[in-house]
Amino acid sequence: MEPVNDIFDGVRVIELAQWVFVPVAGALLADWGADVVRIEHPEGDPYRALASQGIGADSGGVNLSLALANRGKRSLAIDIKHRDGLDVLFKLLETADVFLTSLRPGALRRLGLDADQLRERFPGLVYARGHGFGVRGPDADQAGYDASAFFARGGVADALTPPDRDYPISQRGAMGDRNGGMGLAFGIAGALLKRGRTGNGSVVDVSLLATAMWTLSSDLLTVLGGKELPRPGDRGKTPNPLTGTYRTADGRFIQLMMLQGDRYWADLCRALGREDLVADPRFADLAARRANSAECVAALDKEFGKRSFAQSKQVLGGIDAPWAPVQRIDELPDDPQVVANGYIGEVPAEADTPSYRLPAVPVQFDESPPALRRAPEHGEHTETLLLEMGYDWDFIATLKAEGTIP
Repeated sequence: MEPVNDIFDGVRVIELAQWVFVPVAGALLADWGADVVRIEHPEGDPYRALASQGIGADSGGVNLSLALANRGKRSLAIDIKHRDGLDVLFKLLETADVFLTSLRPGALRRLGLDADQLRERFPGLVYARGHGFGVRGPDADQAGYDASAFFARGGVADALTPPDRDYPISQRGAMGDRNGGMGLAFGIAGALLKRGRTGNGSVVDVSLLATAMWTLSSDLLTVLGGKELPRPGDRGKTPNPLTGTYRTADGRFIQLMMLQGDRYWADLCRALGREDLVADPRFADLAARRANSAECVAALDKEFGKRSFAQSKQVLGGIDAPWAPVQRIDELPDDPQVVANGYIGEVPAEADTPSYRLPAVPVQFDESPPALRRAPEHGEHTETLLLEMGYDWDFIATLKAEGTIP
């Protein structure tokens, strides 16, 4: 597979954002060729200083958390609260196709950067914003992170927490942020397509709350239909024992997902060496297995309990049916499917930076992942970008002297 990076070639994105959610959208566009100019405060994005699982500021090496959200961009460090800094931003926007921001509505309005103001000045601009709770309603100006807006308020914590647990389960890092960033990048791509047809820009909105609700669509459909939401409970009461998790002899797990139970029951029984179960009237069809689910689950528990994780995978690998091993995170990088499809990419080494690996964007074009590029250092491209915009060294010196750039 030859990496490609030209899908958004010629598109310029001006990103005024912090942390993860919105910067991830910029990184995905940069993966596919957009020129993403990241505006950072002279003190830097606070995410640069966040210690997180030994992959952030506490890594002792490359800040991989920051790299994942900012790869392939250029960084301009400038204080837009200063008049000269804001003028520089407006001049950049004259060359922009997309303005991408995570600032809250009140802050954007005070800076003269809200959607109405910018679209009046730049009618072809795609104005994209990511936020916690939406741009209308009583909480439109409330700060929102993925753990609060997505995981807590969006119902994900409640959906994933076992009923016998005293406290809600904790989320993994930036789950909502990275899913929301994917949605925001999709919205920007659609707005660019529309602009190509009409010449007009659009306002694109994605919230972490809405992202959580989309993620939980099945549960929401149950609620919207006026039905009681099912909760995890007794495995023996499952309506289809062929869609469950089974423990192997060495304490690992296998996930069966055979929704068409009648189609797969006989093959599963034969693979497990239990052809006698095929004709067992308790399990003869979907209705019978549902009526006798506890006995069916017990029979499958016994069979998988005889076999190791490796043996179970070998047995199930011999039938054409939907199932999967329940893998640990540390097994994913070496999964043959991950390797074959390039789902983890490598940022090449540079003079003072070692190579490192990052998850690739899930989207591929022409069966190829993008070639990954490193994230910029804080303000790395400040002077280069100012010179590209036509400013001279005297003006750059003035910006430095007044503290507008570092």
